[in-house]
Amino acid sequence: MLHINDLTYRIEGREILEHATAAIPASHKVGLVGRNGAGKSTLLRLIQGHIHLDDGSITTPRNCRIGAVAQEAPSDDTSLIETVLAADKERAALLREAETTDNPGRISEIQLRLADIEAHSAPARAATILAGLGFDDEAQAQPCSSFSGGWRMRVALAAVLFTRPDILLLDEPTNYLDLEGTLWLESYLRAYPFTILLVSHDRDLLNTCVNSILHLEGGRLKLYSGGYDYFERTRREQQELQLKLKAKQDDQRRHMEAFVERFRYKASKAKQAQSRVKALAKLQPIVSIVDEHTVPFHFNNPSELRSPIIRMEKVSVGYEPDKPVLRDITLRIDHDDRIALLGANGNGKSTFAKLISGRLERQSGELFRSKKLDIAYFAQHQLDELHPDETPYDHFRSLLGSEATQARVRAIAGSYGFGIPKADTKVTNLSGGEKARLLLALITHHGPNLLILDEPTNHLDVDSRESLIHAINDYAGTVILISHDRHLLETTADRIWIVENGGVKRFEGDLDDYRDHLLGRLKTQPDQQEQKSSNEQPSDEPPGKKGSRRQSAGRRKALDPMRRAVKKAEENLTKLQGDLLKIDRALAIPNIYRDAPEKAARFAKKRAELGVLIEDAEHQWLVQSEAYDAAKESGDRV
Repeated sequence: MLHINDLTYRIEGREILEHATAAIPASHKVGLVGRNGAGKSTLLRLIQGHIHLDDGSITTPRNCRIGAVAQEAPSDDTSLIETVLAADKERAALLREAETTDNPGRISEIQLRLADIEAHSAPARAATILAGLGFDDEAQAQPCSSFSGGWRMRVALAAVLFTRPDILLLDEPTNYLDLEGTLWLESYLRAYPFTILLVSHDRDLLNTCVNSILHLEGGRLKLYSGGYDYFERTRREQQELQLKLKAKQDDQRRHMEAFVERFRYKASKAKQAQSRVKALAKLQPIVSIVDEHTVPFHFNNPSELRSPIIRMEKVSVGYEPDKPVLRDITLRIDHDDRIALLGANGNGKSTFAKLISGRLERQSGELFRSKKLDIAYFAQHQLDELHPDETPYDHFRSLLGSEATQARVRAIAGSYGFGIPKADTKVTNLSGGEKARLLLALITHHGPNLLILDEPTNHLDVDSRESLIHAINDYAGTVILISHDRHLLETTADRIWIVENGGVKRFEGDLDDYRDHLLGRLKTQPDQQEQKSSNEQPSDEPPGKKGSRRQSAGRRKALDPMRRAVKKAEENLTKLQGDLLKIDRALAIPNIYRDAPEKAARFAKKRAELGVLIEDAEHQWLVQSEAYDAAKESGDRV
């Protein structure tokens, strides 16, 4: 279906793609992954023909339709539904011609073609897509110009999904979506009948929506079967094998070179030495793996506060007097809480975050905050608060004060990933991910008690997102997360709060329960008009199911401390085993005992110490796991 043949593309003399080759079969769903700046978006533009390649070719079948989200979101006075319908240019042209032609033969051809492309169901399909992306019936009738840029980008996404191209190109489609929109898109893409090439850093999306991964690294392309987790595991195994082969070849090369050096001038061995010289010339070197290092995130831990750190009783909040956005909020936040704040965009998640952080005052009710509570608030719009003409070094200098020495400022900046020359690069020249890292470092350096993260992963690649997950889990304070990244939420959050219908409430269940609840609600939307006309429709949920789910959620909540203990013990064991693996690799270096005996002795001593620690960690993990399993089994029998 899509063939990329020996493709080369350069920008200002620098090769972005170098002899890249890949073949994507028809109806395959492929995730395009690679480091930020590797050239993923460039490849999509080359496929669309927006830029011209320097060498090679990109071929698709004749009459193949390629679709991608428009770079400029629609902003005129056309309604959302009409904008989406107009994206199908063939349907629009046929309908216009049907209104003007009086040729009976042509009228028949038009009607047959309209039937072939299912034109009669187009308004319903367009409305379903818009509803899935967060637009209700009233919003669909509004002009595009009445919505903000992020919402208009959703309309552009809806338009390309509606046209159902033979090859669908999507570049970070979830960047403008909330979790609800992301879950709907995930379901839609899984059922999409044609070819998809998806650029995303969302691990869950890449695991559930694609059946192949196309990896772009060093200007080359390599296709792997399976989702992202399988790709990552396969690639790691291949790298380990490559490292072993390289070590073996390097040892073989050193042995040959030593033989040649020793006997090349000795008559009796000259022939053998010459043979080794020829063998060396033919020995193709195995490329050493040079993987970009992902700088870890870390958040300084706060002093512990007595719970609750925040308590609200019938609180209302808004931006205009007597017009609350959220009302009657009665909740508490405890030290070490991990809360996922969910809800459709526009329901008030950011308003609630501003209330908690003190950036927005309550209009009524009682709100208690711990006197020593220190809050850090991260949101994408705050990236604009960084000074574009200053460097990260300048920002850390301002943070630490004039008494800090240059060496200390450099050391602090380096600990957050801003070593030379990044520390001396103007903010305006930093990538989106680097700006996000800088802002997170600045707001968390003093060790806040409560960290509010509003879409922290938008500019981060997969590896950086994993690093952020580790930092959140290691952080001892309270975290409130607003994110569409389900993998981030599943691996860090213990509680779910939902913002909807002008309020904030606890959700009794996990993310899978919420996903089922949300998708079930979306699937019923096209049938709502029919349901309004008849009150005889039975409920889809058995009467006792809701109570049963609440009991299950209650048992899960009671088991949370034990589950966290098991997770912490497992992470400690995994870390120690990783350290042991590094030591074993170092000790496996040929001739290390001969060439570096002191280093080998240190490694051997460290390995013995790790063996004791691992034995203890395994015991702790087994004890915690058995206790958790027993408690869980007891709860399941209730």
